[in-house]
Amino acid sequence: MNADFWSGKRVFLTGHTGFKGSWLSLWLQSLGSEVTGYALTPPTFPSLYAVADVAQGMTSIIANILDLPKLQETMQAARPDIVIHMAAQALVRQSYAQPVETYATNVMGTVHVLESVRNTPSVKAVLVVTTDKCYENKEEMYRAYHEHEPLGGHDPYSSSKACAELVTAAYRKSFLEQQGIAVATARAGNVIGGGDWAAGRLVPDILKAFEQNAFVQIRNPNATRPWQHVLEPLCGYLLLAEHLFAKGPAYAEAWNFGPNEEDARPVKWLVDQLALTWGNGAAWLQDPDQHPHEANYLKLDISKAKARLGWTPSWSLQTAIQNITQWHRAWLGQEDMKKLCLYQILQYSIAMQTKVT
Repeated sequence: MNADFWSGKRVFLTGHTGFKGSWLSLWLQSLGSEVTGYALTPPTFPSLYAVADVAQGMTSIIANILDLPKLQETMQAARPDIVIHMAAQALVRQSYAQPVETYATNVMGTVHVLESVRNTPSVKAVLVVTTDKCYENKEEMYRAYHEHEPLGGHDPYSSSKACAELVTAAYRKSFLEQQGIAVATARAGNVIGGGDWAAGRLVPDILKAFEQNAFVQIRNPNATRPWQHVLEPLCGYLLLAEHLFAKGPAYAEAWNFGPNEEDARPVKWLVDQLALTWGNGAAWLQDPDQHPHEANYLKLDISKAKARLGWTPSWSLQTAIQNITQWHRAWLGQEDMKKLCLYQILQYSIAMQTKVT
């Protein structure tokens, strides 16, 4: 990653109050970018946005991407060089409870961002973040999905993200290519890291139980997911955005950013390793209740990002688990969490340069 490239770049980031958005905001701040964030209030309490004082060092606008006039006015005033769209309803289980809100945010929210982009002359590159769940999942063991494969989605969240991919492709072909704006989509794996308190998400549930010296209940211990530390895909997003800005249409397409093959692990492996790292007799039980459908097997093929962007994962899953445990224990100890986040970003950047895992 070229730190000189990001220094002074004006970046408009939607979803900056969320888990991934907060980490990316801190990283961009550390690189010297002029960041304008646009999002709703943090979706959880506590939140990484609050405990790491993310708002300090950027312009933070608390507003809804469904408010098109406000979004367009804010983007035009910020005059960004690059737009990164991460605002979303990002939980599978919540999408079953709130399907209308999920489609509104993930589909029409994306429409509003791209409509604002085409009316903001300063923008040269756009990255729309979707998900690995946008693929039509055939539940085939050992199958890794390539970027060219069919989109789909069993649940409203996955389906809405597939729709966001189609919306982005339509705006690219209909408007943005003609204006010289390069737009790509990015599909990450199951992201984990310090500062995630989302309800119904695996690692937050595990850590909450461990804090209370309770057994954590696991819905589907045999489900396999492409686990990765949050900094892994964020690194990919930044690298891709650089290429979009510098080389335009050659990179304006869909990209996977997942872990190495050996880090697509069953849920029970991840829980066991977190319990071992946490200590204090931490353990888990299988939840006997019935739950809405979730995919049993999911894996991404990242050969394209490796070959064309030179991007590869820098931290093993074991290293990710160690950093998550360190982060959470530091938060419980009321340490300076912004300082720790920036330290972990620095350590990741060093590993990225040397590929020491």
